[in-house]
Amino acid sequence: MTSSVPDYGLWSLAVINSLVFIVFAFSFSKPKTRRDWRSFGAFSAFIVALFAEMYGFPLTIYLLSGWLQSRYPGLDPFSHDAGHLLETLFGWRANPHFGPFHILSNILIFGGFILLANAWKVLYKAQQNHTLAVTGPYARIRHPQYAGFVLIMLGFLLQWPTVLTVPMFPVLVAMYIRLARTEEREMAAKFGEEYRRYAAETPAFFPRSGVGKTMQGS
Repeated sequence: MTSSVPDYGLWSLAVINSLVFIVFAFSFSKPKTRRDWRSFGAFSAFIVALFAEMYGFPLTIYLLSGWLQSRYPGLDPFSHDAGHLLETLFGWRANPHFGPFHILSNILIFGGFILLANAWKVLYKAQQNHTLAVTGPYARIRHPQYAGFVLIMLGFLLQWPTVLTVPMFPVLVAMYIRLARTEEREMAAKFGEEYRRYAAETPAFFPRSGVGKTMQGS
């Protein structure tokens, strides 16, 4: 995990990667309301902060460089591979892109985007028909879109934790929870007993076995 050539200062790559993931998320979430734009904007800020360090200026590595060099002699802290901090800290010596944290990261990111895409299809159809979204991912949890954003961010944290994104993550999770609570009050006011029954049977963010069967069959 050593390199004689720094892999940073690639701001064009940082911009391109940020745009790719932001546009990709936009195509799946399609924000319309102010609440939608707030959740999408927060996610976008996280992505920009992530890739700015991944390819632009490695602030986290810069702050930890002295400790990394003393703890891991021979390691070039400013190599791109060393930026995969969890693999470095847990002693993964092979290519970090094949490390356990990176593999888990890819699974979470991919799963988050799949969840976003499937949730949007159900939500869009429900909005068009002025009905409550209770099928697909909504049969398992009440807020699959927010859960999708959290999965993607968690995946990126495992892949490339930074001094900016690590503290941003719990703040954004708290924000998504608040947005979810606001959304629930609005849905309860709009759909009344139908939504209250759905909310009583369906968890907010963590699915459990057998949830959503009643609503799907009703």
